[in-house]
Amino acid sequence: MAKANPLQEQLLKAGLVKKSKVAEVAREQNKARHAKGPSGPGEIQLEAERARAEKAERDRTLAAERKAQLRVAELRAQARQIIEDRKVPRSGESEYRFTVDGAIRTLLLNADLRKKLSTGALVIARLDDRFELLPREAADKVRERDAGMIVLDHGQDAGTDPAAATSEDDAYYAQFQVPDDLVW
Repeated sequence: MAKANPLQEQLLKAGLVKKSKVAEVAREQNKARHAKGPSGPGEIQLEAERARAEKAERDRTLAAERKAQLRVAELRAQARQIIEDRKVPRSGESEYRFTVDGAIRTLLLNADLRKKLSTGALVIARLDDRFELLPREAADKVRERDAGMIVLDHGQDAGTDPAAATSEDDAYYAQFQVPDDLVW
């Protein structure tokens, strides 16, 4: 047997403990010293767990952003398809001018298309670097998916800004006559 510590020897000599009890305690101490099981979560384990949790949260955030970007791209593609499918063929020799991003653009239209555009029955939508005429129903579907593609909508402008046309303004401008053939 291994050499017992001095306290154990003194307890044996005094007769307070039995030799078998000393051997049992020594075995338990030896087992505890050489045991391979963890004695509890250490600092390294806690740090590793914290790093795993942070990485999982980062991954979830990135996945959500990626999903949102894919959704926006999908909606934009749907809007492009609607414009391609529902565009109104343009014809005419009269120029219709409108502003987009601070630049004046021109479309050649006939009198019927010009009238429908001014009443809001038709809308101008941007498709890459060109502009297309859309009927009101198709324009509403495009606006739901990507409002930035609608460039000019006379029907929508009147309904969204009621404060701009007040009775005082109407009374003031009534004194000025606008010619019927005015084209800018």
